[in-house]
Parts: sequence; C-alpha cells; structure tokens
Amino acid sequence: MPRRAALPMVLTFARVLAVPVMVYVLLVGMYAHAFWVFVAAGLSDALDGILAKRLNAASRLGAFLDPIADKGLMVAVYVTLGHTGAIPLWLVILVVFRDVLIVLGAAVYHALTHSLTMEPLPISKLNTGAQIVFAGLVLAQLGPGIGVPVVTETMLYVVAATTVASGAAYVWGWSRRVLAHEHEEAG
Repeated sequence: MPRRAALPMVLTFARVLAVPVMVYVLLVGMYAHAFWVFVAAGLSDALDGILAKRLNAASRLGAFLDPIADKGLMVAVYVTLGHTGAIPLWLVILVVFRDVLIVLGAAVYHALTHSLTMEPLPISKLNTGAQIVFAGLVLAQLGPGIGVPVVTETMLYVVAATTVASGAAYVWGWSRRVLAHEHEEAG
C-alpha cells in the first residue's frame, strides 16, 4: 500500500476498533467518554474521506471497509443504548431490521440478477444523517449534559420515519428491478 493511502486506512481501522470501546464505555456508564468517542469517530470518518480524495489514496479495501466501520459503530451504539434503556427498544429493532433487510435484499438481488451495484438512495442518506444526529444528541445529553430533550425526542421520530421510508424504498426498487430483469430474460 502506498504511503499516501496509509493514513485514510489507519483512520478507518481506528473506527473499527472504536466499536468495542464504545460498547464498553456505554455499558459501564461512562457516557461523557462515549460522547467523545462518537465525536472522534465522526471526525475520523470525515477526515479519512477528505484525505483519500486529496491524496488520491482511495482504495478498494478502504471503499469496502469504510461503510462497514460506520455501520458497525452505529449498530453498536443503537443496540447498546437500547440495552441500557437510553433509547426505546422498538427503535433499535427498527434500525437493525432495516440494515439486515438491506443486506439480505442486496444478496438476493445479486443472486437473481448478478448485477448488484450499491448506490445509496437519497432517503437512505437522509436516514443515516438522522441516525447520527439522534445518537449524538442522546450521547450529548447522557454525557456532558448538553441538549434539548424535545429536539432529541423529535429526532427519535424522524429516525423512525426515515428508517421505514428507506427500507421500503430499497425493497420497492429491488422488486421493480428483479421483475424487469425476469421480464427481459423471459422476452
């Protein structure tokens, strides 16, 4: 790996390693630490993307690991916050179910069409942003005590709505493309 590609990859691996750290600090009630780990992970995500582009250091491995690191951290945060009672379990189930649905849907789509290309939908990007903001708000309230509860509660419902909309959009899109693919093969 060229030297210029090393730093973005190191930042991505640091986010992967942040997952067990985040789970631990949440489970033992070190919420201020959890907040700062979350902030550091977000900053490293932005920085590794900027560095990969500016240094022309994008790699296939980085492109594969980056979303895994991001999703791993978000799922860990949601599941652990749900376990501690900081967020409702129904929201955790909804968020995790959507992610599992997307992974399984992508696998089925690829198996049927042999032509999977992963491009996040606009509603999915909105959902990811909402999930990050909500988790950050919850951690800010639990840790440093920063926040406005009504804003956090509003974001809870924004996350729920965008999670349902995003999951439905993926299922709808894949269903349409699979039917079109089958029609092409039959015709």
